[in-house]
Amino acid sequence: MVQAASGPQLLVVDDEPELRSLLVEYFARHDFAVEAVADAAAARAALAVRLPALAILDINMPGENGLSLARWMREAHARVGLVMLTTASDTVDRVVGLELGADDYVPKPFEMRELLARVRAVLRRAETTAAAPAAAASDPAAATPSRRVAFGACLLDLDERRLLGADARDIDISAAEFDLLALFARHPNRPLNRDQIMEQAHHRGWDVFDRSIDLRIMRLRRKIEKNPDKPELIKTVRNVGYVFVPAAER
Repeated sequence: MVQAASGPQLLVVDDEPELRSLLVEYFARHDFAVEAVADAAAARAALAVRLPALAILDINMPGENGLSLARWMREAHARVGLVMLTTASDTVDRVVGLELGADDYVPKPFEMRELLARVRAVLRRAETTAAAPAAAASDPAAATPSRRVAFGACLLDLDERRLLGADARDIDISAAEFDLLALFARHPNRPLNRDQIMEQAHHRGWDVFDRSIDLRIMRLRRKIEKNPDKPELIKTVRNVGYVFVPAAER
């Protein structure tokens, strides 16, 4: 099922025919070029032909489930945005999905407007991340040294939206992970609670059952900390949230 349009390419993977049709029609009305498939095997085939800007994956599908497909997509097509569809009670699936690198999740049943807003937010972050290096390459004025913040042995390039390792090679991070590091870079030594983090880094609210921030912190610690189990850069502040402690302050 394919609905052509001039906007971003979207891949919908869900085993419910009625929901697929509804999503195709709704996103096509909002200028998305939508392709919808029923299972992971069809999704892999579609991705071999054309990469979408973003995929909406249902977690609970017969055969290979959405979590397995998300893991493969993050390894094979790291820059494709991922929004997971979960049932409202499946907290574990949401946690695992975010651990695998999903950019966001939306519990079923959902409002179509909310899903649209979440998809657009993920795409905006991804577009900003992709556009920064291209702009620097094409604009002579952008050739000046960019602003970089040290996170241990890593460097966060705020202008080019890149995270560089100790060997100066790029470390893969999602747009949401970059936004989170950039927020910490702007507020060193200042404890930030989860409300502040969600509002300033992800532009949406937080509730007490939302573990997306904690899971992204965990993923980032694996990338920037010497020992993720004993973090020195992004520390937990009990009953508050998290704080970035630059090396010079320790």
